[in-house]
Amino acid sequence: MGTPRLRLRRSLGRSLRRGHPWVFRDAIEGRIPAPGAEVVLVESSGRVVGRGLSESGPIGVRLWSVGDEPIDAKLLARRVDAAIELRRKVVPRKTDALRLVHGEGDRMPGVVVDLYAGYAVLSLDGEAVEPWRERLVDVLRPRLEGLGVGTIIGRFGPRGQRVVEVLQGPPPPTVVEVHEQGTVLCADLMRGQKTGLFLDQRISRAKVRALARGARVLDLYAYVGGFSAAAGKGGAESVVTVDVAKPAIALARRTWAANGLPQRAQRAVAADVPTLLDELAGNDERFDLIIADPPSFAPSAASRDKALLAYERLHRACLERLTPGGLLLAASCSSHVDRDAFEGALARAGEGSRRIVQVIDRWAAPPDHPRLLAFPEGDYLTATLVRALA
Repeated sequence: MGTPRLRLRRSLGRSLRRGHPWVFRDAIEGRIPAPGAEVVLVESSGRVVGRGLSESGPIGVRLWSVGDEPIDAKLLARRVDAAIELRRKVVPRKTDALRLVHGEGDRMPGVVVDLYAGYAVLSLDGEAVEPWRERLVDVLRPRLEGLGVGTIIGRFGPRGQRVVEVLQGPPPPTVVEVHEQGTVLCADLMRGQKTGLFLDQRISRAKVRALARGARVLDLYAYVGGFSAAAGKGGAESVVTVDVAKPAIALARRTWAANGLPQRAQRAVAADVPTLLDELAGNDERFDLIIADPPSFAPSAASRDKALLAYERLHRACLERLTPGGLLLAASCSSHVDRDAFEGALARAGEGSRRIVQVIDRWAAPPDHPRLLAFPEGDYLTATLVRALA
């Protein structure tokens, strides 16, 4: 049998040829094969648009190639090689923790590969690429070995039910120490969030390090304390590190110590962030720099409005804890909240706290997290640095 051909209901050819990698189920005529099947997408005229892998859920097909190029080992190898070449150009010096393959951004939908020194973590998103797991590992193995990586860890299954297993090489230690532009970060690759660290906040951590000299810093939703360590390396007078999870706070203390920073300069607290902010308000404790990088408040489009209210409340509480002229680094990791909406909530927070808010800088994810211009959904990370003027 030949490769199944699926006809598009809508005129999506132009968008897909520009690089958009998703075709939703309601845009496709007829029955879509079980997840993982290679399919050919055609327009009503019969013209081939591209090839992709069938998916479950609202996304019917994840597009891998434009035109009639088959999805095979040669294509996989070419995409991985292109991804590696990009990282050689864009990853900063003294950094051995990076994203090697960024899913749709590297035209490998659903495939993420992160490097942590001599360890690689392969994470698959969606059911389409699950049947391709062994083929992906076969392509990755020699290339990772060439980069000095001896262990491949797999993270598979739906969110909340992820199975983590060692696919090749010796298992990692409980804590892996990696380097990011001279800062040591501690990661738990088998039990930690994401693949071990939030690698997409490298730019933000560098900004914090550059701004922290002499500052009293509050690091909210700190996880393993990457922002705290960056502030300490930048010469912060003191750092308060806050996360609700006790294991995260233990790693944050270890990260701080691994950077040779004085224990007396850090106060690491396992606490609920809103509760702690209320306590700080009661004590009238203030800070020169606050980092607010919470988990996604908007995991779906339906939760967007509720998320914006949550951002407004969080940012208002942060602005009220800043010294005059203090800085707030506010971040969102949800593609359902675009920059305009996010900064609108930040502006309302300024109004509610009676602070004039001055934008100092804006950025997104670093270059090892590339985004396709035709795929705005991939531009999920928003970071805005503001100063409270009054």
